[in-house]
Amino acid sequence: MVEHATDEMQVALPAHEIEVGTELLSRPVRNSVGGWPFLDEAQEWPECFCGERMAMFFQLDLPADLESFGGDHLLVFHCRAHNDATDPPWDGGQLAQRYWDAPQPPYPGPFWRVVLQCNAVARAEVEPAVRALQLSLRAFADITDRFGRGAYGFKVGGTPSWAQDPEYYTCACGTDLVYLCQVPEGMDFAAHPGQPEQPYSVGADTYNLFLGNEVYLLACPAHCDPAAVWPVNQN
Repeated sequence: MVEHATDEMQVALPAHEIEVGTELLSRPVRNSVGGWPFLDEAQEWPECFCGERMAMFFQLDLPADLESFGGDHLLVFHCRAHNDATDPPWDGGQLAQRYWDAPQPPYPGPFWRVVLQCNAVARAEVEPAVRALQLSLRAFADITDRFGRGAYGFKVGGTPSWAQDPEYYTCACGTDLVYLCQVPEGMDFAAHPGQPEQPYSVGADTYNLFLGNEVYLLACPAHCDPAAVWPVNQN
């Protein structure tokens, strides 16, 4: 149960609201839904356990005022064919070794990949399934409410707006994961016409992340691996 916080416990942290544009992109842009992935040269385009290349849902350069992650480039991939929620793999009180590659019951492997990188460059091939739209960031002070929750919405930084009880995890490297970004419940990502319909999606022309759950990305501030990010799902 979430305990009530007093007014004295309210805090304001730097955050950025993420706004999605409406005009289809025709060139690589570092802050985008879909589009051309910006990846380090050694990073392959992630594939699902089923062998299908994951769709890139969105990417953005993290603002400099985000402690531990300012200047990193964030990318969120998810399999079009496998639309499900996450289940944290535990190992003695913390996330298992290489938890980003661990089985996700009933599946033998992950159907998503979140990546944080520092030397990302644009790939020549555009994301084929998700429509390419530009993202813009608007800075604001994320002030917690009396329950200790931050502002609801599509944002990076600040405090999560936890739909249920707060969740905290320790990375396999022993470092406590830190909240980084959130995607609101039911957010739709427009698909290109003619693309296969996503299972359990609410529309034939849109895709969702993790069954449309509210998603909170918790990342390792030690940067032990580019994929050391855990996506918490709540509704």
